[in-house]
Amino acid sequence: MFKNYVKTAWRGLLKNKAYSAINILGLATGMAVSLMIGLWVYYQFSYDRFLPGYQEAYSVKLRTSNNGIINVDAGTPLPLAEAIKQNVPGIKYVSQPNWIATHLFSNGKKKIFQNGAIEGIDFLKIFQYPFLEGNSNTALQDPYSIVLSQSTAKALFGNEDAMNKTVRFDNSQNLKVTGILKDLPSNSTLQFNYIVPFSYALQNYSWLSKDMDNWRDNSFETFVALEPNVSYDQVEPVLRELEKKYNPEDYKVNKAEVIMQPLKDWHLYSDYKNGVAAGFIDYVKMFAIIGLLVLIIACINFMNLSTARSEKRAREVGIRKSVGSLRSSLIYQFLIEAILTALIAFLLALLFVELLLPAFNSLTQSDIIIPYHNVFFWVIITGYVFITGLLEGSRPAFYLSSLNPVKVLKGTFKAGKASSLSRKILVILQFSCSIALMISTIIIYQQIEYAKKRPAGYNENLLVNTDISGSLQQNYEALKNDMLQSGMVTTVTKSSSPVTDIWGNQRIDNWEGKLPGESLNLSTVAVSDADYFKTMGMQIISGRNFRGLPGADSLSVLLNEAAVKRMRYKQSLNQTITWHDVPQRVKVVGIVKDAVMTSPFSDAQPTIFAYNPEWANVITYRLAPTVNTHTAIARLSEIFNKYNPAYPYEYHFTDESYAAKFDFEMLIGRLAGIFAALAIFISCLGLFGLAAYMAEQRTKEIGIRKVLGASVPHVWILLSKEFIVLVVISCIIASPAAYYYLYAWLQQYDYRITINPLVFILAGVAAILITIITISFQAIKAAMANPVKSLRTE
Repeated sequence: MFKNYVKTAWRGLLKNKAYSAINILGLATGMAVSLMIGLWVYYQFSYDRFLPGYQEAYSVKLRTSNNGIINVDAGTPLPLAEAIKQNVPGIKYVSQPNWIATHLFSNGKKKIFQNGAIEGIDFLKIFQYPFLEGNSNTALQDPYSIVLSQSTAKALFGNEDAMNKTVRFDNSQNLKVTGILKDLPSNSTLQFNYIVPFSYALQNYSWLSKDMDNWRDNSFETFVALEPNVSYDQVEPVLRELEKKYNPEDYKVNKAEVIMQPLKDWHLYSDYKNGVAAGFIDYVKMFAIIGLLVLIIACINFMNLSTARSEKRAREVGIRKSVGSLRSSLIYQFLIEAILTALIAFLLALLFVELLLPAFNSLTQSDIIIPYHNVFFWVIITGYVFITGLLEGSRPAFYLSSLNPVKVLKGTFKAGKASSLSRKILVILQFSCSIALMISTIIIYQQIEYAKKRPAGYNENLLVNTDISGSLQQNYEALKNDMLQSGMVTTVTKSSSPVTDIWGNQRIDNWEGKLPGESLNLSTVAVSDADYFKTMGMQIISGRNFRGLPGADSLSVLLNEAAVKRMRYKQSLNQTITWHDVPQRVKVVGIVKDAVMTSPFSDAQPTIFAYNPEWANVITYRLAPTVNTHTAIARLSEIFNKYNPAYPYEYHFTDESYAAKFDFEMLIGRLAGIFAALAIFISCLGLFGLAAYMAEQRTKEIGIRKVLGASVPHVWILLSKEFIVLVVISCIIASPAAYYYLYAWLQQYDYRITINPLVFILAGVAAILITIITISFQAIKAAMANPVKSLRTE
């Protein structure tokens, strides 16, 4: 019997090739979109779960409260690790710090910069990355050891075995290779190419020793692993009290508590909003909903075309019922047909995904594959095809099986108003979703463009920076003089961070107007000379610049406008403040105009600029506008190699770093645009099929109207107006729904657009034009047909 059902379904598809093609293409497109989004969602949830024991791994964070606002930060003090070991039962391993940095590695003439980590001895026990050689018990025991990734080992040693060989680290120490890790997959939150033990840093960085007992410097990350049978709830009460016990002075101010976040949540919940974990999960949910909506839109096509063609299949139903077929058998027949259509569409969708996956991976910077070898994948896909078939076939099956055989066989059956109304409702639902996606794409694009046009507060044109390494710090003055004398640059300065980022912050303990119990952290930029603001193109709006003389400004600072506002200064110049770990009070000597140094979508961070050449990490210089860029870089390479011969010359253009700040929002915008276009395409496919069917059904009516004098435009309006009205209704429904969700989405940005009503009008007009174009072919074709041919049977 089942075989007969399949044969009948197959013959039905072949008999109506045009409608079958529209159904299958639309459904295949919808299934391809939902499958690709499903693979992407699965990929996002797979982060870090490839590690054995990932359930026990946690990062330690500090939760503080300031003026009613709860902040959660990954930075923790160095002595916290030892305090956890001594006070918290149920903790198996503790590792500190997680210190990501770029260093120079050399082996003979081979020199490469690599990004990696300085980690505690238990790091590779907490995170069980697979070793190709070596093991986690011994790899980080020796202070002068190093663990390399597979690709880094190959880059340094070629095809030789790197184990137990030495590499030169920062041109200062030889480190022995004690382990080689398999290259980390792209779905690893932590990314590094080497690991150096923290014991090495303790022996070679003298400034670290004073931080071993410093509970006020929260510059380090701490990781722990719980015992297998211990839960977070069991260790939480003791953890929360550690700051109160060991750092009571700060606890009185910020009520700091130690909390932990499980490894499985790092990728999707990387941000905290007033103490509540949030982050990329919001976008994962959003695109999962989009994938489901696109699939529903595709299923609606099948429902509408099947029920619209009910008169064509009514006689078949009548005959089957008259010879004894049960309604359940008919439902079964139509569902088999729908599932067969879904299966064919899925095979086509699989082909689409295979062809488009490389481009999608490139766009999303993912490494997604279709897991053909995974049995669970095929179980999911089987259910996916089956449910899709039921979803698309349920309404036609129940509707067609309910037809009265007497009316059908007498020829008196006509599809009723209920059938027409439900079809219209489904078309409205289709286009409401599509128009909402279209509006979303426009709003996202406007938000990105709005932020791009925001004044940066500095001039990124021809601005270049180089990280300080090797001998650059001690040779800075000579290097700067040579750079200026070469004519390749106009200004040079050095600072603690590039102008497109801020790498430090300091807690301000006292200032004029401080409220009882109030604490304040200011983003901090250390400046080395009087040329900083000139080089960056930043504006000092009141007061003076640093003098740039040794010792002259060690107790002078400049504030930006955001810091002045945050500190509630009415008159900020010459105010004195006390900040963390600096016993003397420092004086505010100038105010700097706000600049976009972090996110272009956020307000400028309250920032303090301090004079301290020793804190410099970056050299920034502006290329001369009259010199060719390639010529300038080539000449500067020679100068840098003169003063820092052990390190290769590397540089970063500020305008490229600034543009990279928009990458995430640009990705969201592109994806939303692609899915909106596909949703419109699928909806239009269904509309095209409905228009063709409606024109076919009204052939005789159109012939009579033409004989009676109706013009082509009149017939075109007759066939088009119903669809246009449905799309207008869709616009009315989609607009408030889209506004509600987009308004909520925009609230995450401090610097944001106001939603313009013209956006909804533009999206509505575009939808109506697309509708007119889609149905006009069939409408005009029917209007221009010879009425003699349609009426000759009468």
